[in-house]
Amino acid sequence: MASEQKNVLVALSGGVDSSTAAALLLEAGFRCEGAFIITSDANRYAQADAQGVATKLGIRLHVLDLRADFEPILDYFCSEYQCGRTPNPCVLCNRQIKFGKLWHFARNRGAEFLATGHYARVVRQNGTLGLCQAADAVKDQSYALSMIDPNILPNLILPMGDYSKNQTRVMAAKFGLATSQKSESQEICFIPDDNYALVVEQRCPGVARKGKILDSNGKLLGEHDGTHRFTLGQRRGLGVAMGKPYYVVKIDAKANTVTLGPKEELMHRRLWATGVNWLIDEPTEPFRAKVKIRYNNTGSPATVIPEENAAIVEFDEPNRAITPGQLAAFYADQGNESQLVGGGWIDRVTD
Repeated sequence: MASEQKNVLVALSGGVDSSTAAALLLEAGFRCEGAFIITSDANRYAQADAQGVATKLGIRLHVLDLRADFEPILDYFCSEYQCGRTPNPCVLCNRQIKFGKLWHFARNRGAEFLATGHYARVVRQNGTLGLCQAADAVKDQSYALSMIDPNILPNLILPMGDYSKNQTRVMAAKFGLATSQKSESQEICFIPDDNYALVVEQRCPGVARKGKILDSNGKLLGEHDGTHRFTLGQRRGLGVAMGKPYYVVKIDAKANTVTLGPKEELMHRRLWATGVNWLIDEPTEPFRAKVKIRYNNTGSPATVIPEENAAIVEFDEPNRAITPGQLAAFYADQGNESQLVGGGWIDRVTD
C-alpha cells in the first residue's frame, strides 16, 4: 500500500473497520481526510464516534448531509416490499451514495483515492485490476459491492481486505482508537430498532392490509397483516402452527397472499437476473462461476449465461430460497483469487 503522499478521502462510519482503515492509511503515509455521511435521522448517532476518530487521528472530518439523495433508496426499499420482493438497500447505497456521491465529493476535494472499511480487496492480475474476496472469507463483504461502477476500481483502496475482524480490533487498540471494542451493528442504518416493517408502513400506509395465509394447495391456514412482513424461506413468526417445519414459499402482493410449504418447495436450480453490472469486460459466452444469492451465502457452483442487461444462472444443484429482489453475485476463479466479476438483481426463479 504505497502512498507516495497521495490524497485519500476515507469514509468514516463511526465503526472500528473504517477507523482502522484510516489509521493504516495514515501510517502508510497517505494524506487523509474523513467523511461521515448522513443518510437518515437514524444513522446520525454514529457521527460523534466518527468525529472522535478523526480528532484522535488528527484529520479533518467532512459531514455530508445526503438525506435528500437517499430518498430514492428509501422509495426503492418500500416499493420492493409492496411488490412482494425483498430489497437490498445496502447494495444500492454503495453504488449511488458511498461509491457515487461520496466519490464525486472526493474528486472535487482533490482526492485521488476513496477508501472504505469494507472487507474486500482490489487486486492487480496480469495488468488488470479486479475486485476480489477478502482474505477472511467469513467476513468478506465483496457481495455488497457487486453493483459499483467498475471505473472506480483504480481509485479505490480497501485496507481491511487482508485482515480478519479480530486482527482489526487488535490494530484499532494499538492505534488507541475508542472504536476498538465497539459492537458491530447488524441493523440496516436507516431502520431504527431493526423494525423495517414500521418504516415501510409509515411511508406506504396502504401496505398494511390483512390477507390470507395459504398452503401450496390453496387451503386457508390463517391471516397475515401485510405481505411486506414476510420473505421467502422465512420459518419463524408465521402466525400459524403446522406441527412440522413450514416456510414461506411464495409471496403474491397483488393477491395479498402468503403461501407456506415444506422446505422442498424452496429448492430451485435456475434464476433470471436483470440490471446486471459487470466489473470486467462484459462476457459474451457462458462461463463457470460461484454464485452468491444473498449476503451471508457461501456461494454455489453454476453456469452464468450472459444476455443483454441480464443473465441466466443455472446451478449445478438446487439452491434454497432464491429470493426475488436480492442480488446474485458472480465470482470467477482467477489464479488463487476469487474475483467478483459482476452481479444482477434476482427477478424470478424456475426449477
